Amino acid sequence: MKYRRLGRSGLKVSEISLGSWLTYGGYVERENAVKSIRKAYELGINFFDTANVYERGAAEELMGAVLREFPRESYVLATKVFWPMGDGPNDRGLSRKHIMEQAHASLKRLGHDYVDIYYCHRHDPETPLDETLRAMDDLVRQGKVLYIGVSEWTAAQMAEALAIADRYLLDRIVVNQPVYNMFNRYIEKEVIPLGERCGIGQVVFSPLAQGLLTGKYKSVDDIPPDSRAAKLEWVRKGITADKIEKVRQLSELAAELGITVAQLALAWTLRQPNVASALVGASRPEQVEENAKASGIELSADVLERIEEILKED
Repeated sequence: MKYRRLGRSGLKVSEISLGSWLTYGGYVERENAVKSIRKAYELGINFFDTANVYERGAAEELMGAVLREFPRESYVLATKVFWPMGDGPNDRGLSRKHIMEQAHASLKRLGHDYVDIYYCHRHDPETPLDETLRAMDDLVRQGKVLYIGVSEWTAAQMAEALAIADRYLLDRIVVNQPVYNMFNRYIEKEVIPLGERCGIGQVVFSPLAQGLLTGKYKSVDDIPPDSRAAKLEWVRKGITADKIEKVRQLSELAAELGITVAQLALAWTLRQPNVASALVGASRPEQVEENAKASGIELSADVLERIEEILKED
């Protein structure tokens, strides 16, 4: 496993990281979830990602419990705040009240004294940025959070946050977590250039486009019964005949290189120096093993050009 610096920070994270968004606490049975986390750790993955809202805290509880088996200094743990955790008016967003309460609730569920990264899970237009950033800075000063991140913020929102942090001498954002894969490349336009300029690394989620880039979907009508698409309507809607055909061509290219299409897709996201890590979910330890092998695969200029040609085709 190879490691990269997270943005301008000195923190090193594995090129492949393990998330728990649609899996732990939800449709992945507990035993497989536990085995997947242990397998990831064994393979040198040191970066584990969860959030308060994933299965209303159940994902944090499971991940925290398994990670406590290992020395605390040997892994990087991230969680998030923003989405509703109750029905009250203050049970959501990025107000000081919600951030502080959720940070403590997350640490309790995780069974940890601190998290390495705390993300603002979306941008909150209803809270002044200085209030949000000061609350996050206070958590850093208290030792409960080591680094601050955001998820799915625009380049303009991150630039504003950096300006405010510099003006008030608050801790700066070092990481953004956006969606990024061969079928969703919006961050290439403004987010990555800002990240490179200002020292904000990208930890990308859905690098396999919700499993589409594993090649397991052979046709729009032939959806494996144990797949995400079979269980989640919105994932199924993202699977089109056009994308399936592109994945078929990408699979042929991967086979020529002696790798799987999933490994090709992960290596492709990691061709960006500003991407610190690709975040994968896993419902079985074997998936973790396959994905971890993508670390260190370098794609030649010729291969990257062929990928672009496949993706461009209408």
